[in-house]
Amino acid sequence: MDEVKPATPAVPSTPGARVSPAQDQAAAANAVRQMFSSIAPRYDLLNHVLSLNVDRYWWWRTARRFRHILRRADASVLDLCCGTGDMTFALYRQGGSSGASIVGADFAHPMLCRATQKGAGFPLQWVEADALQMPFADARFNLVTSAFGFRNLANYDAGLSEIHRVLAPQGEVAILDFGEPRGLLGKLYRFYFRRVLPAIGSMLSGTRGPYAYLPASVARFPQPPEMLSRMRAAGFREVNYTPYTFGVAGVFWGRK
Repeated sequence: MDEVKPATPAVPSTPGARVSPAQDQAAAANAVRQMFSSIAPRYDLLNHVLSLNVDRYWWWRTARRFRHILRRADASVLDLCCGTGDMTFALYRQGGSSGASIVGADFAHPMLCRATQKGAGFPLQWVEADALQMPFADARFNLVTSAFGFRNLANYDAGLSEIHRVLAPQGEVAILDFGEPRGLLGKLYRFYFRRVLPAIGSMLSGTRGPYAYLPASVARFPQPPEMLSRMRAAGFREVNYTPYTFGVAGVFWGRK
């Protein structure tokens, strides 16, 4: 069995990304924005190198799951925290030019500039927007995705609430992010993720902060049972989690 549907645990206090433990929500969001803005020029290269190019498979597999929406000409899709747009392009490739209308949104201006440059000539829309205060009408989208970006929100519950707000009835959400494998593979992965990856990322990017933050942000992110409980609390149903590549990453899914 690939999909995991654990029992509902109690939902603890609201977590969210923090670059520094003492930060409040506003300071945390600003720190994340500055951090990702600083690595925008080399973000794509570093993602592919550090993931050994497996990230391309994760985007493709997630997008493929939603072909039933992406190939509808009347559908509207949002790729939230889109970064430089790789997940957005994966969605477009599954739907094609005659498929859904797709919007990529991010609050880091340099990242969105990179996405716009890469997407020149594609019928995609790019919007600079904060995931916790989106400038979109209620029930606007049939699908909302977020690939490796939701984890960086300063308030996960507020992010889920906003996604639920902008989704149309029966709309679907997919949150793709890192996980932590178990067993011997998990030990090897944690050594790479916490020791090797930050060193390589810092060397190639010329800045240490983002790649020291990455493993800490994954450790802080809710484990699947808790995340699924938060999704239920936000109003989603049929929630589940599908691990990818032995649990190195996975996608959370739900329906409004």
